Amino acid sequence: MKKVVFILAMVLSVSVFASKGTGKLEVGDKAVYTDVKMLDVSGEKISVDDVKKENGVIVLFSCNTCPFVMRWENRYSELKEWADKNNVGMVVVNSNYQKRDGDDSYEAMKKHAEEKGYDFYYAVDENSLLANAYGGQTTPHAFLFNGDLKLVYKGAIDDNYESASEVKNAYLKDAVASLGSGKEVAVTETKPTGCSIKRKVD
Repeated sequence: MKKVVFILAMVLSVSVFASKGTGKLEVGDKAVYTDVKMLDVSGEKISVDDVKKENGVIVLFSCNTCPFVMRWENRYSELKEWADKNNVGMVVVNSNYQKRDGDDSYEAMKKHAEEKGYDFYYAVDENSLLANAYGGQTTPHAFLFNGDLKLVYKGAIDDNYESASEVKNAYLKDAVASLGSGKEVAVTETKPTGCSIKRKVD
């Protein structure tokens, strides 16, 4: 029964990207709003510039309650370790403006991060600024920028949200490893899978 409910929730929450009022970064484009400070769950205000390391930075759109996030987020810490190993920064951002008074409030974010043992930045994307500028579609949706802050990969974390042990293509990790070794990223874009970002649209 639980599995049926979970599948139904996923079907209902698969995103259809609303492009109205949003931008969309293409591979090769430079990141924007990298100096904008965002409130992290630690109470610190950080920006993409602050988080970026020599070989680049991951900007991962996420949230607290999406069923897809709940299946993928146990891989976030491993992803952070992988990024550190390859001298790449990482920030997870919550752009769910329309749920800021509920499931995705700052207080709920802090509680969620503590419960899940987040050991990486988890920050508020106020007014969905980054999501709208980058073209973030789903939670999760990964954007990887190189050391010059040019987009080299966007899309899914890997090809299996249901089981980490059954992943055949670790898209994001492979792209990060390429940056770490100075190689070209082989797969630069995949289709994101997740819940629609409850963004602010002007």
